[in-house]
Amino acid sequence: MIETERLRLRNWTRDDVAPFVRYTNTPGVMRWLGGVLEPAALEARIVDRFIPWQETLGHTFWVVERKSDDALLGFCGLKIADDAGSPVAGELEIGWRLREDAWGQGYAKEAATASLDFAFEALGAERVVALTVQGNSPSWGLMERLGMVRHPELDYRGPAWAEGIVIVYRIARDEWRS
Repeated sequence: MIETERLRLRNWTRDDVAPFVRYTNTPGVMRWLGGVLEPAALEARIVDRFIPWQETLGHTFWVVERKSDDALLGFCGLKIADDAGSPVAGELEIGWRLREDAWGQGYAKEAATASLDFAFEALGAERVVALTVQGNSPSWGLMERLGMVRHPELDYRGPAWAEGIVIVYRIARDEWRS
């Protein structure tokens, strides 16, 4: 669906579910996301949410696959923010989750850049939000490297998140690649 120099961002298949759960449902990856989940719960999230989003919206948290060896590295992409009680509910949200052995190699930034290009060019989005927690400095650090700006007035309590308080970053179309 989307190709970068080193990556493919593509739609999910059922064959992707087991490797995704194996590689990303680990204490390190899930540290800031409420902890390791029961595999069935994570599988249901992909089958009941990610796959239907791609079918109905034309975007999702796509599979991130390394082109050199077709390895599934995780996901990155776009969804509609849907945390209950969030001040950004209904806005376009970018998110990513990569397996630990893919960290620190620029894959998340490469995939996120392609996702933001898609948001602003293909979808015509006015702005995109990103969500994390204060302790997850690698995640909000990437948000800042992408040109996103923290909006503390939009922070909210998110019970599914490890720290409880979700911090909000945002970027507008006219700020992207300016």
